[in-house]
Amino acid sequence: MMEAGCVTEVQNVETAKLKTRHRHDRWLMVIGGFKLLKGLLFILLGIGALKLVHRDIVDMLTRWVIDMHFDPESKFVNLLLDKAALIDAHRLKWISIAIFCYAGLDFIEGTGLVLEKTWAEYFTLILTASFLPWEFYEILRHPTWVKVVLTLVNVLVVAYLVFYVQGRLRERKLDEQ
Repeated sequence: MMEAGCVTEVQNVETAKLKTRHRHDRWLMVIGGFKLLKGLLFILLGIGALKLVHRDIVDMLTRWVIDMHFDPESKFVNLLLDKAALIDAHRLKWISIAIFCYAGLDFIEGTGLVLEKTWAEYFTLILTASFLPWEFYEILRHPTWVKVVLTLVNVLVVAYLVFYVQGRLRERKLDEQ
């Protein structure tokens, strides 16, 4: 009689483990979807950069500044036009290649996370954490609310993935016992 109760309890524990193991993690899906969306936006940005390759960027920016009714004599507009003058066709091609590579990384991360691949959890954790020092430096150099919010989101993603990966490691150790 006691053996039947133990068997039922073991079966219930095994069933609970299977349910939790096959349950999709909502936040992992959100992070994966965000990475896929970001990858799509970077693809569009890369295409936009390639469309500018054989155009006069300074002339286009000057027309845009006038159309948007910005002060063409302002310090910011002059800085923007000076920086745009430094971008030639060769540099613009390299910028677009870098943008496409970053988009590819986002697609790899996002697809792996949505498909719940363990390697994607580690890959996303490492890549996101590796950009944090640069993001902190940028905040210290030129603080803006956008930079602070984006860095905060990345810190939350890293923290969540650390706890998630640690939980999965504990779960695997329990399964081995």
